[in-house]
Amino acid sequence: MLKKLRDRVDSWVMLDETTGFVPLPKERILFTSPQRTTLAIQTPNSYPGKEPFAIHSSAGTAFLTNQRLVYLPAAPTTHLKSFSAPIMNLQDAHVHAPFFGANVWTGILQPVTGGGIPPHHAFVEIKMTFKEGGAFDFHSTYERIKESLSQAIELARESGQVTGHSGQMAGLDLSTVNLDQLPAYEDIGDSRPVPPVRVAQPIPSSTPAAGPPLMRDSGVLLPSDEDRDAKSSSDQSPSSDHAVVPTEPPPGYDEVQRSSVVDNLEESIRRSQ
Repeated sequence: MLKKLRDRVDSWVMLDETTGFVPLPKERILFTSPQRTTLAIQTPNSYPGKEPFAIHSSAGTAFLTNQRLVYLPAAPTTHLKSFSAPIMNLQDAHVHAPFFGANVWTGILQPVTGGGIPPHHAFVEIKMTFKEGGAFDFHSTYERIKESLSQAIELARESGQVTGHSGQMAGLDLSTVNLDQLPAYEDIGDSRPVPPVRVAQPIPSSTPAAGPPLMRDSGVLLPSDEDRDAKSSSDQSPSSDHAVVPTEPPPGYDEVQRSSVVDNLEESIRRSQ
């Protein structure tokens, strides 16, 4: 039974020997993976169903266009010659980066009617292993495409060009959807960078308001500005208020005093004679 189901998936893309596949109207290729990218399409393990569905390709090339995901196996088989999925039918996509081995891109696909996947499978899981790198570039391109298409579909729905949820791309002019990244900013012209404006700081007054003592981050107490100014003034010119009065006579004072008394006494005796 599984063999019969796989036979229904023998060709999902119109192939071309020169370009690989025939592009749709207004379709542009935005990403191309290395040729050793693997693909696995299967029913999720959480809900395999009565008739599990599984297809695998060990090597091939994945393409991202502005409309769909396309995969062409390096060695087509009767079970898988090509694969295609609309971008808007892919959900919950992410990249898994294991410690060992190549990065894996995983997504949930809602199959389209007549696309080769049995209709009783409401969704399938897609896994692509990028053996030669490119998983994160693939995912970032996919996210950019899907975001741009979602905005375009929303605008088209508001204007009445698209109605309902089925056939989301029908009636949408893809040539008007901007999928290009914004260019990096460049300085164009003779303009020069404007220097930053300096704001004048207020000049502190000579008698600043009293405040709490200054503290360093370590908790050491710092003297205030008034204490520092007073100490500086006292070091340069000591004030008379702070002069120390000696309490003892200078050295040799007694001898000088005694000699002065003797001289005065002798002078008095000579005058009396």
